[in-house]
Amino acid sequence: MPEIRRLPETLVNRIAAGEVVERPASALKELVENAIDSGARRISVTIVDGGLGAIEVVDDGCGMTAAEMELALERHATSKMPESLVGEDGAIEQVVTLGFRGEALPSIASVARLTIESRPPGVAEGWRRVVDHGAPVAEGPAGLPPGTRVRVENLFAKVPARRKFLRTPRSEYAACHDVVRRLAMARPDVGFTFEHGDRRIFSVREGQETADRVAQIVARELADNGVVIDIARDGEEGVMRLSGIAGLPTYNRGVADHQYLFVNGRPVKDRLLIGAVRGAYADMLARDRHAVLALFLDIPAADVDVNVHPAKTEVRFRDAAAVRGFIVSGLRQALSTGDRRSAQAPDSGAMGRWQAEPLGGEPSPAMRSIFAGGDWGAPSQARVAEARARWDSPTQTDALPQGRAELAEPVPEDGADYPLGIARGQVATTYIVAEAADGLVIVDQHAAHERIVLERLRAAGAGDSVAASQALLMPEVVELEEADCDRLEDHAQHFATLGLVIERFGPGAMLVRAVPAALRTSNPAALLRDLADDIASHGASLLLSEKIEHVLATMACHGSVRAGRPLNVAEMNALLREMETTPRSGQCNHGRPTWVKLSMRDVEKLFGRH
Repeated sequence: MPEIRRLPETLVNRIAAGEVVERPASALKELVENAIDSGARRISVTIVDGGLGAIEVVDDGCGMTAAEMELALERHATSKMPESLVGEDGAIEQVVTLGFRGEALPSIASVARLTIESRPPGVAEGWRRVVDHGAPVAEGPAGLPPGTRVRVENLFAKVPARRKFLRTPRSEYAACHDVVRRLAMARPDVGFTFEHGDRRIFSVREGQETADRVAQIVARELADNGVVIDIARDGEEGVMRLSGIAGLPTYNRGVADHQYLFVNGRPVKDRLLIGAVRGAYADMLARDRHAVLALFLDIPAADVDVNVHPAKTEVRFRDAAAVRGFIVSGLRQALSTGDRRSAQAPDSGAMGRWQAEPLGGEPSPAMRSIFAGGDWGAPSQARVAEARARWDSPTQTDALPQGRAELAEPVPEDGADYPLGIARGQVATTYIVAEAADGLVIVDQHAAHERIVLERLRAAGAGDSVAASQALLMPEVVELEEADCDRLEDHAQHFATLGLVIERFGPGAMLVRAVPAALRTSNPAALLRDLADDIASHGASLLLSEKIEHVLATMACHGSVRAGRPLNVAEMNALLREMETTPRSGQCNHGRPTWVKLSMRDVEKLFGRH
């Protein structure tokens, strides 16, 4: 048997570094988190060549003495766990700082050249210490303001196997940018400056509101196309709170990289939270579109484990189903307060095609009597003659544009009661044109009525304690793996309230006696397999209800006012009034806007009157 022996300290540190420092962004994350935990009010971050050349983090926090700095470079040494908790059961769960394992600085120092300069407030002189790939090379006094400056250079220079697997400077810069952006959003009370080489990427001041900080970092237009969230719920261990800003469904992206999730102030990328967001927007977004949002979940420390991943980017909840349900319901509740809004800015490409009528050239046929006798030139006269013949032809009379005249209602003085205005007409038997107190509103009649019908169907079933179900003439036996059967059996009572009646039929099979009426044409075997997979992934299933939502959405689409149907003024106004009182009426069931508004100022600009 080979001899068992201790590993050298340098190798131990490099193994630890492999868990903590995967790339420049990993090292940057640890340094910025240390700066935040130090109580800093301003943090300045500078990187060179995407972090491959150098990383520097400067803060104005509590600083360190020479003795504290030496201890900080030892493994498993930390200031983030109070002495009163050391050795106690559950001590780790009670730590609320971003990091506390005490491995970040020694791990980084083992795979790079690390320079630390620090000075506590009230101390006349700071201290400097340099470690090159695990070996101390210099130390001595340093002059700097109160706080700490950390510089990392030559990352993985002596670990070529790791260096060659790093990506291009551009890719590494993108990862560093994402890290700083997420941490800056997590702490709107702290000011951040981020620079790449000689270029300043962004700078935000301290003491901002969360929604303002997120909009400034993610996208300026999010402030106008999002709703602020602040919802709390009492739990067994304390209050659970959801805050942040969520973009309207009509303000979406083609990729999901603009979804920022935080748990107790810690940026995370958690599958359960991502699934909850997807479930909340399920009937408001197309499948290939993604919401833009930043959600901050504050939960009692005893209800969440942040130590399931070395980099603390994943978490585990004690009651995952309750957390997911809270996020889904909280998001839907918040969107219901702003869901009658649509993305406010009309498409820039469409607006660019609005053009003023040219001053010169041939007048339109309808204006010829005004310009009779004008000298339009020989080529133009030929075109006019052809047009006159075409318009004067008796066989073409029916092709003339047709219109209906009805008595128009005045715009109410109190525009707040009629935000979508009063109908003025219908274009292409598809779009309703309305006049509001503050602008011109164009409504897609089919998309708008589709949303109204869906909300009617949903409300009709909301009061039922048990959803309508369709009993099968012959109960169907569905064979599954035993673990899947166990999961389904545990949730059988919940499924029964949704209209799905199942029971255990041996170790590896389930018996389906009834299915939800809305899913009576579905395949019971495929339905149960999907449910079992969903429970395995998320711990609790929302998939059945989401399937019912999809069926309701399909029914709404076929039962709504179709494009191409003429509407009279009374019908158009009735549709507008119902939109104003219907949840989520700003977007159809597929995530497209149901209406857009052109302000009077924009209309005036089209005619050069501004």
